[in-house]
Amino acid sequence: MADAAAARIGVLVIGDEILSGKRQDRHFAHVVETLARRGLAPAWARYEGDDREALTRTLRDTLASGDIVFSFGGVGATPDDHTRQAAGAALGVPLVRHPDAVAEIVAQFGDAAYPNRVLMAEFPQGATIIPNPVNRIASFSVGDHHFFPGFPQMAWPMLEWVFAARYPGLAAPGTGERSIVVFGAGEGQLIPLMNECVARYPQLKLFSLPTMLPEGKRRLELGVRGEIAAADAALAELVAGIEAAGFRWEPAGTGDAESDPEAERA
Repeated sequence: MADAAAARIGVLVIGDEILSGKRQDRHFAHVVETLARRGLAPAWARYEGDDREALTRTLRDTLASGDIVFSFGGVGATPDDHTRQAAGAALGVPLVRHPDAVAEIVAQFGDAAYPNRVLMAEFPQGATIIPNPVNRIASFSVGDHHFFPGFPQMAWPMLEWVFAARYPGLAAPGTGERSIVVFGAGEGQLIPLMNECVARYPQLKLFSLPTMLPEGKRRLELGVRGEIAAADAALAELVAGIEAAGFRWEPAGTGDAESDPEAERA
């Protein structure tokens, strides 16, 4: 089981309907929000279509990474669902009917579980189940890979169950984000200051988010993420550098760059 200090967390969203634009992905934003409550953030995200061979290659890579992976979509039994089969192929194991998953489906649907619904109880050999509180059609985990249906109303409670059952201590308390908004400065003018911050605080993640406004006005959100005390110290040094360079700044979220007089003169 991964621990908070070493864990990298990835998000995999699967489905042609996402890539074609027929549906908009909501899972990534939800995972970001769920992790943020624990002081965490995803290390990566990938989108894949309903292509079994391509998905198998992706899962071989992610399974070998040692990352915690939350995967959404493609776990049904229709011909366009390939996630269960691709996971089995990536692991080199057959799909087998999980008795607990079968029992859940039969309890929900009775005789109507056969012959088709029960196919959704076929998981890679050695998988454990993730209970589905909505319709009792479980999904599955293999190691630190957790596979959920594409429906948010099912997937998101199942995600919470995984955190409670598998990762109750997965959190990085005492972490956060600190940032300011700088007016009239371009990123190129602040690169030396950013490099100094990165060198002094390698445990933090620095970010720079420029915005191009009408008439060439400039607005830049500059900040750091990580352990709170270090983030506070790093931000104080960034502020001192911004002031020494003669640029106006405000705490992030308090200013309107388009109405700022100095931004208008930039």
